[in-house]
Amino acid sequence: MPVESGEVVAQQVTSMDEGILQRAESVVAAATRAKAAIGQVVLGQTEVVELALTSVLAGGHALLVGVPGLAKTKLVETLGVTLGLDAKRIQFTPDLMPSDILGAEVLDESTAGKRSFRFIAGPVFAQLLMADEINRASPRTQSALLQAMQEQHITVAGARHDLPKPFHVLATQNPLEQEGTYPLPEAQLDRFLMEIDVDYPDRDAERRILFETTGAEETLAKGSMAADALIAAQRLVRRLPVGDSVVEAILSLVRSARPGPEGGEAGKLIAWGPGPRASQSLMLAVRARALLDGRLAPSIDDVLDLAEPVLKHRMALTFQARAEGRTIPDVIRQLKTRIG
Repeated sequence: MPVESGEVVAQQVTSMDEGILQRAESVVAAATRAKAAIGQVVLGQTEVVELALTSVLAGGHALLVGVPGLAKTKLVETLGVTLGLDAKRIQFTPDLMPSDILGAEVLDESTAGKRSFRFIAGPVFAQLLMADEINRASPRTQSALLQAMQEQHITVAGARHDLPKPFHVLATQNPLEQEGTYPLPEAQLDRFLMEIDVDYPDRDAERRILFETTGAEETLAKGSMAADALIAAQRLVRRLPVGDSVVEAILSLVRSARPGPEGGEAGKLIAWGPGPRASQSLMLAVRARALLDGRLAPSIDDVLDLAEPVLKHRMALTFQARAEGRTIPDVIRQLKTRIG
């Protein structure tokens, strides 16, 4: 970060009132406890845990992509307990209907013989919703979740029903079995703040998994935050100062990830790229990551570290680029070299 920009950020942090600084210290302490508590249950996935926490602190949704058996479901369950959120899970299948997610109206008859409709809420009315194998549901059911993710409310029989706050969707997707699945459309992918790749643990982590998960006693998640504290933390994230150099890095990176001259040679490989929502997502994500790391302002390193999970599901390569064996992560790495 340039000295001038660092001085500006320092002045902005200094000018923050004492109340905000105290809340920041409290949030940092709670987030640190939450990360440690999750790490005791979800083993060998340190980066995944940090990215998932960053997504929630930023107020967004996340798409977890990985093969079966890598603790994706365990991560969401543990997040719910640790953050004090009401968590629910939906197993997506091809025959799942929108009413199975949103809820439905039923006809009630009173003892006096009077009939009226009553709304029975579906599992979407949760603070943390796990959408397991979301690409197995039909487009009609996927779209039912779209309004909930973006608008924080649903509409059934013309009546609006607000969802609990906070509301986060952590969806999982199996990259292997694609037969009989319905790939998520670009409009719904764009609603996810991040796409998080869940990879295999290393040897030492897997050894620890063997001993700690097959014994007589199981390590259980412990609460470290409450829903109200999380909402306060999300508000604080939006108040963190961001230096001009970080803003310029975000703009340069996102704009270079679109077809056109701003991307240089890499721009010729891109068929379509991220819109302004990607810039908004990256701006919130770098603030949340800084706070999670105990800092009151993000740096360019945060932008570079979060570029891939924020951008890769918002881009597509040309046919020629794919024929040459290029991948989206490869192109993003090439674009990052132009910044730092």
